[in-house]
Amino acid sequence: ALLADGPHANPREKSREFYTGSPKASHPLYVHTSGFCQQLLSAATRHPLSALSLFPPDTPRSHFVSRPPSDITTNVMSFCAAAVVPTSFHAGAGSKAPSATRRVTWCTRGTTNANGVPTAKTHPDRSLSFTKTAPASRARGQSMTTKALAEAASGKIKIQAPPNAEVTTEYWQWEGHTIRYTKSGDAGPPLVLVHGFGGNADHWRKNTPVLGKHCRVFAIDLLGYGFSSKPDPMSSPQNEIYNFENWSRQLRSFVDEVVMEPAFLACNSVGGVAGLQAAVDDNTKVKGVILLNISLRGLHVSKQPALAKPFIKLLQTTLRTTDVGRKFFGNVARAETVKSVLREAYGDPTAVTDELVECILKPGLQPGAAEVFLDFISYSGGPLPEDLLPQIDGGKTPVRILWGQKDPWEVVTEGRKYGAYPCVDRFIELPGVGHCPMDEAPDLVNPLLLEFVNDYK
Repeated sequence: ALLADGPHANPREKSREFYTGSPKASHPLYVHTSGFCQQLLSAATRHPLSALSLFPPDTPRSHFVSRPPSDITTNVMSFCAAAVVPTSFHAGAGSKAPSATRRVTWCTRGTTNANGVPTAKTHPDRSLSFTKTAPASRARGQSMTTKALAEAASGKIKIQAPPNAEVTTEYWQWEGHTIRYTKSGDAGPPLVLVHGFGGNADHWRKNTPVLGKHCRVFAIDLLGYGFSSKPDPMSSPQNEIYNFENWSRQLRSFVDEVVMEPAFLACNSVGGVAGLQAAVDDNTKVKGVILLNISLRGLHVSKQPALAKPFIKLLQTTLRTTDVGRKFFGNVARAETVKSVLREAYGDPTAVTDELVECILKPGLQPGAAEVFLDFISYSGGPLPEDLLPQIDGGKTPVRILWGQKDPWEVVTEGRKYGAYPCVDRFIELPGVGHCPMDEAPDLVNPLLLEFVNDYK
C-alpha cells in the first residue's frame, strides 16, 4: 500500500471523499522515484503492514514532515498501518508555502486496536483515498529525517503508544432531570459525543479514552436514553418530551453548564439531527458538527407514501397506546434480538460482541425505557437534516459528514446528497462499515474526528 501520485490519484470533488479498496500486489503502482520512497517500499515488502511516504507534491526531499496527533508524532508505523492520516502535510521549517496538497492513494488499513496499535491481520477492503489542501493556519510542524522514517518503516524503531486517558462517569442536573455523561481529558478543545436511537454514552467507549488524549471529551446520554432520567411521555401529548428541539436545548445547556465553552459536536444517527438543531438554535455554542451516518428519517410524514400514511399512523398509535407495544418492546429488549439487529446494522457482524450488546441492552431495561422507545418510534414530525443544513452558516459552524457505505438503514446513495450543502466541507465514505462507524471502526473514526477538531479549533 503506497502513498503516490499516479492514475489512481483522482482530484477530490467539492465535498466528497472516498475510502477505496486496496489494489492487489499485482497491480502496477506509480510512485515518486526518490531514494527515500524506495527505502519505504523495500521495508513494506518485508512487513505485513503498510509503509507510507510522508511528503506532499513538490516538497524538497530535505523537508519531509508530518503532523499527526501529538501522541504519535514519531509513531510512523502506528498511523501508517492504520491509515491514520496525519493532521496535515506541508513544507518543513523555513518553507514559504502557506499550504500544501495532501494526496493519499491506495493506503491499506491494517487492523489495529482502539489505541491505533497495529495487530497482525489486515483488512484489504478498508483503505483511504482522498486529496485535501491543508488550511494555511497549519503552517508549522515537526520535522522527521528520511533516515528516521525509513528506520521506523523497517521496524528498527520500536514505538510505544501512550496510554489512553482516564474516563470518569459524571451526573448533571438539568431541568429537574438527572443526566449521565462520561468524561475524558483535561486539556484541549472540547468535543461532545452524541449517540443515536437506542444508544447511550457507552456506544462511544472506544473513542472517549483515545480522544481524551487530545481533547476534553464528553459523551452524553440524551434525555430518555442510557442512564439519564426517563420522564413518562404517556402523561404528555405525543412527542412533546422526546423531540429534537428538547434534545437541542439539553445539548446547549450542557455546553453552557458543564463544558463551559463552545464545543464541537460529533453525532451518530438521530443524534445528528439533535446536533444540527443545536447548531441552528445557537451557533455561538457549537464550533462545528461532524455527523456519522445521520438519520435520513425515512418514516417522517413528508417521506411516507400517501397511501401508506393512515396505516403507519394507526400502527404507531397502536404500539404507543396498547399492550401490543409493550409486548413488542419486550421482544426487542432481549440479548438475542439486540445482537441480531446490530449484526444487520454493522458492516462487519463480528464487531457485534457480547460487551456491545450489554452496553446497549442494560440501560434499555431501566424503568421507563419502554415508554421512551414507543413514543419515539411514533415520532414522524420535527426537522429533517435537509431542513436544518441550509440554515447553518458553514463559516461559523462547519459540518463534516462521515458515512459507512454498508449501512442498510441510512443508505449512502441518499446520504451523499447532504454533501452538496454549502455548510458541509467534506463527505467521507467508509467502505465495509455500517451504521455505527465510531464503534465498528474506531481506528478510522478517531483520527478523522481529531482532524475535524484540529481543522477548526
